[in-house]
Amino acid sequence: MLYPRIAGIASYTPDDILDNEMLSKMVDTSDEWITTRVGIKQRRILKLENEGSSYLGIKAVNKLLESTGTNPEEVDLLICATSNPDYRFPSTGSIIAHNCGLTHAYAYDIQAACAGFLVSLQDAAAYIRSGIYKKVIVVAAEKMSSMTNYSDRTTCPLFGDAAGAMLIEPSEEKVGIIDGVFHIDGTGLPHLLMKAGGSVHPATHETVDNNEHFIYQEGRAVYKHAVTDMLTSSIDVATRNGLTMDDVNWLIPHQANLRIIEAVAERAGIDHSKVLVNIEHYGNTSAASIPLCLDEYKGKLKKGDKIVMTAFGAGFTWGAMYLIWAIDPK
Repeated sequence: MLYPRIAGIASYTPDDILDNEMLSKMVDTSDEWITTRVGIKQRRILKLENEGSSYLGIKAVNKLLESTGTNPEEVDLLICATSNPDYRFPSTGSIIAHNCGLTHAYAYDIQAACAGFLVSLQDAAAYIRSGIYKKVIVVAAEKMSSMTNYSDRTTCPLFGDAAGAMLIEPSEEKVGIIDGVFHIDGTGLPHLLMKAGGSVHPATHETVDNNEHFIYQEGRAVYKHAVTDMLTSSIDVATRNGLTMDDVNWLIPHQANLRIIEAVAERAGIDHSKVLVNIEHYGNTSAASIPLCLDEYKGKLKKGDKIVMTAFGAGFTWGAMYLIWAIDPK
């Protein structure tokens, strides 16, 4: 039996920082208000003109190829998780693959909001287990600043730009992506969405004037569902693999809100020292948040560590994934 082994991970964030003090000069907010409510101090913003999410993804994938010593021509497939594609079409994955020299790879996008990275990993794992492909790259690339309304004090402190990439290869050893559980609940549509720009409400002067091409979020409803759903999916994937949360070495939650993360950890009964968090420095980078966090802490991970990753996003869509780490720290 083939197991989808994680052979490498890399991430990229832009150099420009937007901290809470700077944000407070743009909108009616303060460092104290933001920190106490969401736990974010700063976020990275891509300010280069005429560059979108693919720019971030290209940087992350090139770092991944270099760090793993992978020949770009040997990559079979690239899956890009993004809610901020460069264009309606073509896919952002195709742009990343082209610019990274993946000349023999197929590529496509997955749109599952903040859960996109985990959903893409589930696809990658299936390709590896089936034997169809031997080298799959999953990249999450999110220029969240492109859909953030910096006059909306309730949402503009939340989001930052980043990308994270992971190389998946087959292994006969039981390591890597072991299992995943995923759910969708369409009743979440009105609570978290971009109201215009799609086929239901195409762009017009009116939709632009009404700021309907930015993130709209009803925070209270999202918070309630995120805590419950990330908690239950984490417990579910652990339980069906014969684990308790005490057996889990690391919990890596989507970095949306520090209060959500703390609530999930507390209700799961997992010690906070085992919960990986970096939201303070990057904000919510949507699908990129989990690989960004995992890459930052990879030096703490040991081969054989049991890891649960969980995410929640618009749709509502959510899930959790259980993996066994296969890389010893250098």
